[in-house]
Amino acid sequence: MIKSLLIANRGEIACRIIKTARRLGVRTVAVYSDADATALHVRMADEAVHIGPSPARESYLLGDRIIAAARATGAEAIHPGYGFLSENADFADAVVAAGLVWVGAPASSIRAMGLKDSAKALMIAAGVPVTPGYMGENQDPDHLRGEADAIGYPVLIKAVAGGGGKGMRKVDASADFLDMLASCQREAASSFGDAHVLIEKYILSPRHIEVQVFGDTHGDVVHLFERDCSLQRRHQKVIEEAPAPGMTPEVREAVCSAAVKAAKAVDYVGAGTIEFIADGTEGLRADRIWFMEMNTRLQVEHPVTEAVTGQDLVEWQLRVASGEPLPRRQDELAIDGWAMEARLYAENPTAGFLPSTGPLDRLRLPDDVRIDIGVYQGGEVTPFYDPMIAKLIVHAPTREAAAARLAAAAGEVEVWPVRTNAAFLARAAADGDFVAGRVDTGFIERGLDALVPTAEPSDAVKTAAASALIKPATGAAWTDLTGFRTNAPTQRQVSVSIAGSVYLAASAPDAGGHVASVAGRDILFLDGEAWPIGPGRVDGSGGGGAASDGAILSPMPGKVISVDVEKGQSVVRGQKLLTLEAMKMEHGMVAPIDGVVAALVAIAGTQVAEGVLLARIEKAD
Repeated sequence: MIKSLLIANRGEIACRIIKTARRLGVRTVAVYSDADATALHVRMADEAVHIGPSPARESYLLGDRIIAAARATGAEAIHPGYGFLSENADFADAVVAAGLVWVGAPASSIRAMGLKDSAKALMIAAGVPVTPGYMGENQDPDHLRGEADAIGYPVLIKAVAGGGGKGMRKVDASADFLDMLASCQREAASSFGDAHVLIEKYILSPRHIEVQVFGDTHGDVVHLFERDCSLQRRHQKVIEEAPAPGMTPEVREAVCSAAVKAAKAVDYVGAGTIEFIADGTEGLRADRIWFMEMNTRLQVEHPVTEAVTGQDLVEWQLRVASGEPLPRRQDELAIDGWAMEARLYAENPTAGFLPSTGPLDRLRLPDDVRIDIGVYQGGEVTPFYDPMIAKLIVHAPTREAAAARLAAAAGEVEVWPVRTNAAFLARAAADGDFVAGRVDTGFIERGLDALVPTAEPSDAVKTAAASALIKPATGAAWTDLTGFRTNAPTQRQVSVSIAGSVYLAASAPDAGGHVASVAGRDILFLDGEAWPIGPGRVDGSGGGGAASDGAILSPMPGKVISVDVEKGQSVVRGQKLLTLEAMKMEHGMVAPIDGVVAALVAIAGTQVAEGVLLARIEKAD
C-alpha cells in the first residue's frame, strides 16, 4: 500500500481523499494557492505546500509545481481528484516519469477517451452503441450548420474537450445555430483552450445514465452498477441517485455490460465512468441507450455508488494504484437500498443562479446525513474556483424515503451571508414528479418557476419572522399588535422588516424556522432560505411593504458579453437582461421582478468588479 500521498486538488474532493487516506494510515500532503492558505484541506492534511497565486492557471493547473511539491515532501503518489489536472494525459505521464505513482487512469486511456469525437469512433469499433451525430474535422460554421440541418433539430453542440456542463448548447432551429455555435466556441476556448465542437442529435426526453467502472493492473474490470444524473440545469448535474429509477434487471445487464466493454477497449485501470444518454419516452430500453462519453477519473457523484454498494471507491483507487487486485469480484457486488446526492452551491437561484461569493459567517448543515465538504464556518467562498459548498448524501431503503430525507436535509441548511441553492434543492427533492421517478434532463427547466423561490418572502416566511420577533427569546422588545374579535382567538401581528422591506404579519404558535444572530444581524432560516429580519415600522396601510427594487449587481469580477435590453424597456420576471462572463462561464442575468428597466449601467465588452450596479428594475406603476 502507498505510504504517502499528495492530493493535487482542493475543496471537498481533497478533504474526501484525505479522510480515506487517514483511515488507511497513509500520510497526506496538500497543495494550496494564495486563496486557499487557510482552507479546510490544508488544515486536514499532514503537510501542505504553497504552489502559487489564486487563479488555478497559476497554481492548481501547474503540473511541474505539483510534482516538485511531491518530491520535496517525499510523497510516493499523486491523486488528482476530479477537475484541474485529473484528465490531463501529459500530467499523468509526467508524474510517472518523475518516479511517482499516478492514482488515476493510464495516460493512454485518458487520451483515447479525452476527445468526444475520437472516443465515439473508438466505441463504434468496440461495438458500443453511440448517439447519432457529426464528429468530423470540418469546423466551418456553415458546414456545421448544414450537418445540424441534416441531423434534424433539436441538436446539441458540444465542445470535444468539454466537461462539467461547459461548452454545450442546445439549438432548436437552424436560424439560431450560428449564434449558439459562436457562444459555445467562446466558452470552450476559454475553459479548455480548444474551440473544436461536435454535434449530436438532442433526445427529446433524455435520461442521463452512467455506470461506475473499475479496472486493475491485472486485466480485470468490473462495474459497480449505474447512477441516474438526469436532474440537471444548464447541463450541470444537480441531484444524482443510485440506482436509476425504472431500471430493470435486463436493461441494467445490457448497459453495465456495454460499460465494461468500453473500459476494456482502452485497457482501463482505476475509477472511471461511462456516460450514456437514454431516450426515456417509453421507459428505459436497452436499444434506446447510447454512449456519450467516458470520464477517466473519480466522479463528483461517486458517494451514491459507495452508499448502495458499501464500498469506498477512494480506497479502491489507492489499492489498485499500489498494484493490488480489485477488492471485489463482480459477483461479490450488489445494490442495497437507494442513495441520492445534492450539490449545495454558493449561488442565488432568484438571480438566475449567479454564483455568490464572500465569507461564511454562518454554516450549519444537517448532522444525520453524509456531508462531503471543503469549507468551514468562518471561511470564505472565493471567485476563483467552483462555488460548491458541500454535497448532501442520503441513503434509505426506498427511493421515496431517500427523496424525503434529502428534501429535509436541504431544508435544514443554514448559510449566511453567502446565498445557496438549498431551498431549490429541497423543492426539487420534494416535487411530486421527482418522487414518482418521472425525471429527465428537462425536468428542472420545465418546473423552474415552481422550484425557484421568489425574491419576495412567502407567507410562511412572514409568519415565521413575526413569530420569532414576538417571542421573548429573541431578547428584544418588538412592538406587536393584538387584534380582538368576538368569539375568535386573539390575533397577534407585528411589523417586521424582511430583507429590507416592511410587512405587517401575524404570528403563529407552530411557525417554523430558526433565527440566529450572525455578525450582529438576526437571520431567519426556513426551508433552506435565509432572510435578514428585524423590527419594522407600522405605516397604517394595513399591508406589507414592497420587495426589492430589482437592483442587478455583479456577483463577482467579470466581463459583460452582451446587453439584451434598453433603458425604459418593460421586462418580466426571469427575462434575460445581460450576459456576464465570470469563472470561465457565461451567466445570463435576469429580471427578479416584472417591471421597467429604470437604470442600465452595463456596457457590452467592459470588465466589471464585484458588487457593481449593472441595471435596476423598478415595478411598473
